[in-house]
Amino acid sequence: MEKGAVFITGGTGYIGKRLIKILLGQGFQVAALVRPQSIGKLPVGCLPVIANPFDAASYVTAIPPNCIFIHLLGVSHPGPNKKLLFYSVDLASLKESVKAAKQVNVKHFVYLSVAQYPTKIMADFQEARRQGEQSVIESGMMSTFIRPWYVVGPGHYWPLLFSPIFKLLEIIPSTSAGARALALVSLRQMLLTLQKVILNPPEKQVNIFEVQDIKALGH
Repeated sequence: MEKGAVFITGGTGYIGKRLIKILLGQGFQVAALVRPQSIGKLPVGCLPVIANPFDAASYVTAIPPNCIFIHLLGVSHPGPNKKLLFYSVDLASLKESVKAAKQVNVKHFVYLSVAQYPTKIMADFQEARRQGEQSVIESGMMSTFIRPWYVVGPGHYWPLLFSPIFKLLEIIPSTSAGARALALVSLRQMLLTLQKVILNPPEKQVNIFEVQDIKALGH
């Protein structure tokens, strides 16, 4: 039984391709924005939409009306040396997604953002995502922002080596707030959070899942 339509950007990425498989298995119709050379990376059953993520006009007609729009597109393996790309790729594509989604009146816009607790090393990454959130808010669409810091999973397990340090920082008063705000979340927790957001209508105009909200799922 089909549950409805979902449109995804970043569907061939680390989280996207796994989410698509889950949604297809649950009966959703899923379409994903994709480059021609990446069609083969999409799960079988997903409708590929070949278009330019930096030009809303190139794919707006392919977005199902009244669907859930999920924006996952962003620079892979973000780091301090990619700060210009956070604006030219992450933020630029998000703004086009907002433009397209608004035009077809999607019922729910879901944005994979990032934790907003102040840091120095990834300040540009956070700022680009903050501006992205603001663009979504200004559109007036019903929206949800999911704000992880680092997602641990296949190929991304190295931060677990520092788990004892993270746990210690969480119980020291002077570092507790930052450690909790920037704690690690698992890929499973992220996928469960996205499923919860997709399966349940938003409770208000802007809904936010912080790190601890994400971690609360999957325990």
